[in-house]
Amino acid sequence: MSIEELKKSVEEIIEEANKQYSNIDDEISLNEFKNNFLGKKSSLTSFFSMMKDVKSEDKKAFGEIVIKLKSVLNELYEKKRNEINEKKIDQRMKEEKVDISLPGREEKIGSKHPIKAVIDDIVSFMMSLGFSLKEGPEVETEVNNFELVNIPLDHPARDMQDSFSIDDNLVLRSHTSCIQARVMKEMRGDYPVKIICPGKVYRRDSDATHSHEFFQIEGLVIGEKVNMSHLLQTLTLLLKHIFGEKRQVRFRPSYFPFTEPSIEVDISCAECNGKGCHLCKNTGFIEVLGAGMVHPNVLRLNGYDDKKVQGFAFGIGVDRIAMLKYKIDDIKNFYSGDINFLRQFSKE
Repeated sequence: MSIEELKKSVEEIIEEANKQYSNIDDEISLNEFKNNFLGKKSSLTSFFSMMKDVKSEDKKAFGEIVIKLKSVLNELYEKKRNEINEKKIDQRMKEEKVDISLPGREEKIGSKHPIKAVIDDIVSFMMSLGFSLKEGPEVETEVNNFELVNIPLDHPARDMQDSFSIDDNLVLRSHTSCIQARVMKEMRGDYPVKIICPGKVYRRDSDATHSHEFFQIEGLVIGEKVNMSHLLQTLTLLLKHIFGEKRQVRFRPSYFPFTEPSIEVDISCAECNGKGCHLCKNTGFIEVLGAGMVHPNVLRLNGYDDKKVQGFAFGIGVDRIAMLKYKIDDIKNFYSGDINFLRQFSKE
């Protein structure tokens, strides 16, 4: 098609479009207009298909004419569509009456549960340090829950944790360390490993500071040059993030079956600023978590060469952190479903 033939066709199309435009009065006729002039079988679409066969020297002029035609047709369509929508709104306003004397409906905005707020805060911070988030099932095998983290059948730690058994092989997990075991098995001795593992755990315990269900967050790092100084720095950064830069962090030797050496970690008491009070039992510090270097047995049990790599791990009781952060005296408040209690955290 020559340029002159195209111009003549375009004029005829615009003339026909204007005729149909004046007869459009509803959405059905509007859709017919769109199909006729802008649809896949329209002349406009065929013009675009012709572009590949147009002479090189005519392509620019040909394209400009076709694009201008498309703009004119689109403008007609949009103008009529807006007119029809305005008519529909006007008609609806006439038919529907609103009683403006009725009170408005109050939007009740909820908030994060304090446990959830603490988990999200810790996970977000640890991910900013390069940790990856990992999760696992709450029903675990005894092998994953105990044996692969260096707690064999006759180990006294099994009595210390007092788990809920489902059958001879399954338990409700008593800690999130079993997620670490799962990840290490999946890695098949590969490294580095740098994970943070939040989740609910279960133990037969119940008093003002303990519940039969509670939340933990485990951290695990494995690599060739991982050492205790990396662990101490990581925990210091984390605890100062949670409780503020002014809080002092203290490390004490301890015992855990899955780490060696092991440490307990304390923070200075916010109530007395480390001077000693009833809350910290006059010590000036409050215990917040346990940690240590991954026990060589744990590395070997999960497919790692303990002569080549080492790692550190830590476990945080989320409920305890939340109690200290928000000054809550009874852990059962977290699980009571008391709306008045939860409303206190609406800004969190």
